[in-house]
Amino acid sequence: MPPLDRRHVRGIVAAILLTGMLGCTKDGSVDTSALANSAAATKNQPVRLIDLDGNSFDLWQWEAKRICVVIFTRTDCPVSNRAAPEISRLYEIYHPRGVDFYLVYVDPREQPDDIRHHLHEFAYACPALRDPQHTLVAYCHATTTPEAVVFDKDREIAYQGRVNDLYVELGTPRAQPTTNDLADAIESTVLGQPVATPRTRAIGCSIADLKD
Repeated sequence: MPPLDRRHVRGIVAAILLTGMLGCTKDGSVDTSALANSAAATKNQPVRLIDLDGNSFDLWQWEAKRICVVIFTRTDCPVSNRAAPEISRLYEIYHPRGVDFYLVYVDPREQPDDIRHHLHEFAYACPALRDPQHTLVAYCHATTTPEAVVFDKDREIAYQGRVNDLYVELGTPRAQPTTNDLADAIESTVLGQPVATPRTRAIGCSIADLKD
């Protein structure tokens, strides 16, 4: 069996979180046959979210050969709300260029009407989905709102992290961001180029604090 590269390892971890398929041997080591099966299954199984009408939504249903950007968010996170103009700007630029955007609301207590009001208040044009069971949160290992993930045309994560560096630390914003990490990542992915900085630290509201 050839060695696993980083892309395979990332897929394996996601499969562990979503399916529990990974087994262990009696001595506690990882069962490599289960690893291989998990890696193969990861991108082929649905990632189920819920739309605002209560219908099941498979994230992988987006049109083939399109890039997908998800932004984990919540209505009551001030850091997420300050990112709204930049997210809307990116949607207007890149959606016509073949990039789908989804706002993914992670607080299980937020109801569809609350989210609709939030979309209207911040003039979002991109669609919203709910992740009350944190299925996509687990898949991406997301920890914070706002946290952005760019999936390339092969459903691989090309970028994950902050929208920009507006916040030095939580509660310490700059007057203006000095880097636009998400914009740069989307542009590189659209052009078929590797993202220069594929991982950054998102600063905002902790997802782990949310309780159903």
